[in-house]
Amino acid sequence: MSEDAIKKFFLTPQEERILYKHYESILLKFCQKFQPPMPKNVIGCSFHYFKRFYLNNSVMDYHPKDIVVTCVYLASKVEEFNVSIAQFVANVRGDREKATEIILNHELLLMQQLNFDLSVYNPYRPVEGFLIDIKTRYTELFDPEHLRPAIEEFLDKIQFTDACFLYSPSQIALAAIAYGTLKFKENIDGYLSDILFDGQPDKLAYVRDAIKTMFTMVKNEALHVMDPIRAGLEKKLEKCRNQENNPSSAAYKRKLEEIDEDEDIEPAQKYSRLLELVHENILQSEKIPQLDSFDMETG
Repeated sequence: MSEDAIKKFFLTPQEERILYKHYESILLKFCQKFQPPMPKNVIGCSFHYFKRFYLNNSVMDYHPKDIVVTCVYLASKVEEFNVSIAQFVANVRGDREKATEIILNHELLLMQQLNFDLSVYNPYRPVEGFLIDIKTRYTELFDPEHLRPAIEEFLDKIQFTDACFLYSPSQIALAAIAYGTLKFKENIDGYLSDILFDGQPDKLAYVRDAIKTMFTMVKNEALHVMDPIRAGLEKKLEKCRNQENNPSSAAYKRKLEEIDEDEDIEPAQKYSRLLELVHENILQSEKIPQLDSFDMETG
């Protein structure tokens, strides 16, 4: 296959990114419409898992539509949002039985790709802590509660960036509050310089730079892709995706059958080997003089 043919058949990195970003927006919409209402920390955890999975995998190997629902389901369990698999797939459009199968078949794969490091620290709790601190120690900001809609807007937008890989949850939380004050034509410069980082000019400068960078990241992430372009990429993906990981393909079903056969054979092999070891031990014990048994005498 020539280089031109390869480019036409497979997705380019930019095309992969367009699809990846589209499915991030689907992830957010799915979580926002979920019933019962989904806590914010589950949404944040889902985004973390989705991003980390595709750090080391291609959308051509694992279709984002399968990974999105698996990320949200795993995040629900990790963050103790108690929904059964039946309740979960009730929120999925289409074949719910197939959705259940896809989620359960991909759950272990997802955990493996995350190296079983499932704990995620979100900026939501730090936001609450900062708001309490501002109410207590920074009276120049009259009512921090009115900033909440803008703070939540920022936290939703920042999910689409790579900020979670670059900044701590507390730094993201500060940026969200700064974004809120900016929208309402207020500021927290005094809180940062006189209270939070009083006497720490280096840390203050770093945090201010971080906040500016995050504002820029959010602004630059406003990527709108026309539906016809995305639809064309979806068709291209269906042709070039790895069929061994496509739940609708014959290759995928054949692979599952082989795994089932291996699982049936393996216990028998282990049992056979166990019998061999027992037999070897018996033969060995016949060569060793046995101690006479004795009774414990009681005084």
